Amino acid sequence: MPEPRSPMASFAQSVQNIIDGPITWFRESIVEPNQEKYNWYHQKYRRVPTIDQCYTDDAVCRFEADQQFRRDRMVDNEIVNILRQRFEDCTLYEAPDHIVKCKPILETYEKATENWFIKYGDLGGYANAKTAYMKQKHRLIWERRHGPVGTGMKGEEQTAH
Repeated sequence: MPEPRSPMASFAQSVQNIIDGPITWFRESIVEPNQEKYNWYHQKYRRVPTIDQCYTDDAVCRFEADQQFRRDRMVDNEIVNILRQRFEDCTLYEAPDHIVKCKPILETYEKATENWFIKYGDLGGYANAKTAYMKQKHRLIWERRHGPVGTGMKGEEQTAH
């Protein structure tokens, strides 16, 4: 550290050392040596209970479930973006035979997109874990009554059983 230029600066520096010194020592000698070093660059979060495992009056559990939902949605968004980029790169690289050569990548991308829309489609930007859970519940009820979504509704003869 540079030498203080005045008695006031010297006093301020000594107060800073008294307050910050133990904190810096604790962090450098106890916290940092005991931290796990990861081989990847992103933080790995532990999985938290989902919204259906939370009590209705447990605000902390609901908040954690919402945060987990947001992280999962961001990861799923990136997966779909990467698959789309791979398909676009394959199309550019393999043209004019891209229809045949890129078919597996296209099928993977379309399945990932379908799964993304099943889980997150029509929820909007301010969706939370509860709205996604309710969407899943409504979809399951619909499929129980009418068959898989997109296949048309069961006829009256099938529902009479």
